[in-house]
Amino acid sequence: MQNMWTYRDQIWTTTDLTGFKVEALDGEIGSVDEENNGTGSSFLVVDTGPWIFGKKVLLPAGVIDRVDMQDRHLFVNRTKDEIQNAPEFDETRYTDSAYRTEIGSYYESRTPVGTATRSQL
Repeated sequence: MQNMWTYRDQIWTTTDLTGFKVEALDGEIGSVDEENNGTGSSFLVVDTGPWIFGKKVLLPAGVIDRVDMQDRHLFVNRTKDEIQNAPEFDETRYTDSAYRTEIGSYYESRTPVGTATRSQL
């Protein structure tokens, strides 16, 4: 299994994704407010705007499925509900490794659509 905190495509680490629109499997969720491209600890902070009352969410780089550079959109392999139900974004802890472990565990426990679970292998 891919590391939850590593981009699927390394070209994304050299692209400024700030401002890109973010699409979940079932619709737009907001735009990238901040990014971190640390080796093994890459993530995005997404401003959800009015979708969930202007909250921010932390998305590990591993949930990004693809990026459309021309249209400035990135697509994640999780649903809006999965993102909305993730542990609450904590602006004071989001760079802390223990907090990222909690977030990563949450997203790893949800199997992306079209991906076989371990019990199906």
